[in-house]
Amino acid sequence: MKFFLSFNLCNLGTREPTIHNMLLPSLSPSLRLCSIVPHLRSFKPSRTSRYAGVVVFTIIALHSLLRITHEAYGRMTSIPNISAHFAWPLTGDVAGVRDPFDFSNVYVNGTRRANAAILMLARNSEIDKAANSVRDLEDRFNSNFGYPWIFLNEEPFTEEFKERIRNITSGPVEFGLIPSDHWFQPDWVDEEKATQGRDKLVSQNIIYGDSVSYRNMCRFNSGFFYRHPLLKNFKWYWRVEPDVRFHCDISFDPFIYMEEHGKVYSFTITLYEYRETIPTLWDTVKEFINDHPEYLAPNNSMAYLSNDDGRTYNLCHFWSNFEIADLDFWRGEAYTEFFNYLDSKAGFYYERWGDAPVHSIAAALFARKDQIQFFDEIGYEHAPFTHCPRAGKSRKENHCSCRPWQSFDYTGYSCMRKWEKIQ
Repeated sequence: MKFFLSFNLCNLGTREPTIHNMLLPSLSPSLRLCSIVPHLRSFKPSRTSRYAGVVVFTIIALHSLLRITHEAYGRMTSIPNISAHFAWPLTGDVAGVRDPFDFSNVYVNGTRRANAAILMLARNSEIDKAANSVRDLEDRFNSNFGYPWIFLNEEPFTEEFKERIRNITSGPVEFGLIPSDHWFQPDWVDEEKATQGRDKLVSQNIIYGDSVSYRNMCRFNSGFFYRHPLLKNFKWYWRVEPDVRFHCDISFDPFIYMEEHGKVYSFTITLYEYRETIPTLWDTVKEFINDHPEYLAPNNSMAYLSNDDGRTYNLCHFWSNFEIADLDFWRGEAYTEFFNYLDSKAGFYYERWGDAPVHSIAAALFARKDQIQFFDEIGYEHAPFTHCPRAGKSRKENHCSCRPWQSFDYTGYSCMRKWEKIQ
C-alpha cells in the first residue's frame, strides 16, 4: 500500500494540499479522488434525508452524553452487557452478571433469590481473617448467587478494610457502624458486681473471663444485631465470622431451602456450654416461661435442652458463629420479650451469658422442632471444631476438603446425638 501527498487539481480554485490517491492493492491505479468529487458536488439530499440526519445526530449526541455523565447507563449500554443478554445461557450457570446495584430477587436466568444478606461482625484489625472467610464463602457459594454482604463494627471501618473486602465480593457490600447504646455496657449495670463476676471467671480459667468487649459482643448478637438499619429490609441472614472455613461447594441456596420448608433457624455444630459462664441463665429462662407460657411452641425442642423435662439445663446449644435464620423470628414478640427480660437481669455482664445459648434456648422453645434445620451438606470449620458432611457422595460431588474423621458431630463434647434423638 502506497500513500503520497499531491495537490488537488480537480478544483484549481483551491491551494490546500489533500491526501488522495491512497491505493489499495485490489483497486485500480486509475481510481482517483478527482473522478468522485464532481458527483459529490451534484448530490442534493432531500428534506426527509436532512431531517433524518438531524435526528440520528441528536440521538448519538444524547447517548454519548449519558454514557459520560451516568455510570449506570454506561454499564447498561456497554457492549459486554448487551451481548450477555443475547448470549445463549450455559446449563446450570447464571446467564449474565447481575448489576451490583440491583437488589431485585431474580437472576437473569430466572432463578429466584431470597431477601437475604450475609452478615459479619468484624474489627479493622481482623481484616486478614475476615478476608479469608469472605474469599472462602464466595468461592464455595456466593459467587454463584450474588447475595449482599453487610459488615458491622463498633468503630468506623478503615478504607483499607473496605477496599480489600470489595475486591473479593461478588454482590453489593455495606459497612455499618454499631450504635453505642447497642454495644457498650449500659450505665445501669452495677460495675462493682460485674468486676467481681469477671474476676471469678478469671480464677476459673474461663476463656474471655475478663473481657468486657466479648460480653458487649454477646449482648449485641443476642438482642441488637437484627435492629441495625442495614438489616431493616431483609428477612434472612447468614452469620459468618472472621477466620472460618467452608470445606465444600454449596450448590443449593440455603435461604431458599429454609423459606420453602418453613424453617426459622439452622446450624452445623452443636455442643455444650461452659457451665461456669451461665450459672443463673436457666433459672431466668424458667421465670420468663412461667410468666409467659403462651410463647412456648407446640412440639418444641425442650428435650434437646433438658434431660428432665425442663427442671435443669443440660447445656446443649447450637454454635451460633454459623447460623442462617429468619430475622423476623428475632423481631417477633416472643423473642423481644424474652431478650428484654434476660437483659434486665444483666447476666451478660455479671456472668458471661453467650448469644449461642440465648439463641438456642429461644429457637428450641419458641419454634417447632421441625422449623430448625441441621445442614449436614455444609462443610464448616470454626477452630477448633469442624463439621464434615457424612455422605461420601456429597463430599465428592461438592469437592469437600474435609475428612469425616475430622468431624465434631459424634465426639464426647457434641450434642448431635441429643438433637437426633428428638427428631
